[in-house]
Amino acid sequence: MSIWIKNWPEEDRPREKLLSKGSSILTNAELLGGLLGSGYQAQSAVGLAKNILTSVNNDLHQLAQLSVNDLIKFKGVGHAKTINIISALELGRRQDEFNLKSNKIITCSKDVYEFMRAELMDIQHEEFWIILLKRNNEIIAKKQISKGGISGTLVDAKIVFKHALDRQASTLVLIHNHPSGNINASQTDINLTKKIKKAGDLLDISIIDHIIYTNAGYYSFVDHSLVF
Repeated sequence: MSIWIKNWPEEDRPREKLLSKGSSILTNAELLGGLLGSGYQAQSAVGLAKNILTSVNNDLHQLAQLSVNDLIKFKGVGHAKTINIISALELGRRQDEFNLKSNKIITCSKDVYEFMRAELMDIQHEEFWIILLKRNNEIIAKKQISKGGISGTLVDAKIVFKHALDRQASTLVLIHNHPSGNINASQTDINLTKKIKKAGDLLDISIIDHIIYTNAGYYSFVDHSLVF
């Protein structure tokens, strides 16, 4: 098949397929090729998209982790095409977050995991967040407390409870991610949770769970009968 998409049979061209049959019929490479818009002299946009996807084992989560510098290493990909890719992936995250806002009540650890997906999915550094809740577990807001490196982030309990007092929250959920994918709680995680829970008890603000977030799943302190 020609490297030039314009020379392909009309029914095989990604844009024509999308218009006639809908976006769901397109492969990941065809969708990514549409974002790229063009390839280069020896490679079509779809061929270039296949090269990029092959580099991340066809895993869209890994694709979302690529930086501008990672993407422009591919021949035929400049800053404009890189911005298209990153912007499209970010819109996908924000759509997930928007859809989840309709669920205003936290009923279980899975609700927390899903609610935080837009913030923590695919990032390569550690972040610590809290979800502020009313007494009936209705969500008031979510707040980032700190951002660190690959293996940890510092957490100041005073900042945690400042947010809680400012928004008159009755309960909190603690959340942090493990970029390594390790789904278990470390002793440091346990000690920090105990420290924050003890401070919360003095202020009559309950800590109802601590979720460790990874792309592949999560660890709930409550589900494992830790601390609480």
